[in-house]
Amino acid sequence: MKMTLLAMVQNILSDMDSEEINSISDSNEAEQIAKVIENTYFNLIATRIIPEHAQSIKLTSFSSSARPTHFSFPTRVKDIEFLDYNVSRKVGGVEYRRLTYLSPDEFFGLSDRRDSLASNVLQVPDVASDSTLLIRNDIMPSYYTSFDDENVVLDSYMASVDSTLTSSKTRAYGTKYPTFDSFSDTFIPDVDDVMFPFMLAEAKSTAMSLFKSGADPKIEQSARRQKVYVQNDMHRLNVGRPKNNYGRR
Repeated sequence: MKMTLLAMVQNILSDMDSEEINSISDSNEAEQIAKVIENTYFNLIATRIIPEHAQSIKLTSFSSSARPTHFSFPTRVKDIEFLDYNVSRKVGGVEYRRLTYLSPDEFFGLSDRRDSLASNVLQVPDVASDSTLLIRNDIMPSYYTSFDDENVVLDSYMASVDSTLTSSKTRAYGTKYPTFDSFSDTFIPDVDDVMFPFMLAEAKSTAMSLFKSGADPKIEQSARRQKVYVQNDMHRLNVGRPKNNYGRR
C-alpha cells in the first residue's frame, strides 16, 4: 500500500475538509502537510529498526598520515552492527577480518600497554578524546572504537602495505537514514508496505492536532491499531521472536 507524497497529502487534506490540490505546491497548507509527513517519517525511522534501511557501509577514511587509522561515519548513518577490514597483504587480495569493538576505556588500555618510543609505534593525536593514541604500524588492525560517536579509530595498520587504512577496504553493516523530498509530488518514502498505514495515520493525527484543533478519535484509534500491527510485522523474512536465554549460550 505504498503511496506518493502527493497522494498522502491529498488524503489528509480530504479528511480535514480542506481545499483539493493537484500538486503539493498548490497551497501553503499542502506544503505544511508535506512537512508534517516528513517529520512523522523521521520520527518513525529514528525510533524503530527498519529492516530495509540496513545495508553494507564503507567508512570514510581520514587519509591522513597523522591519523592513519581514523575514519568517519558517512552522512546519514544511524549505526553499525559490525566492522570488517580487508587485511590481505597481496595486491588485489581479499581477506576480511571481523574487528572487535572495544569501549574507549578498553582501547585506551590497549594503547597504553604499547611502547611509545618503539619504531613500530606511531603517536597519534586523537580528534575527540584529547589524548595521544599509540598505534602500531606493522600489523593489520584487530580492534576499533569511537570516542565521540562520529569518528572510528582502529588500533593498527601495516605501513608496508598501505600508508593509511583505506575506505575501500572497510566493510561495515548497519542502518542508514534515507533521504526525504518533501516537495516532490511523486516521491515515495522508503518504508515497506506495512509501515505506510501507520505513518499516514500518525501524520493525519498530527495534522489534525496542529491545524484543526484536535485529532479525530477514529484517526487516533487507527494510529494506535497500526502501531501495534507494525511492531509485530517488521521483517520480510521470518526472523522469529526474541527469546530470553537467561545468560545461557
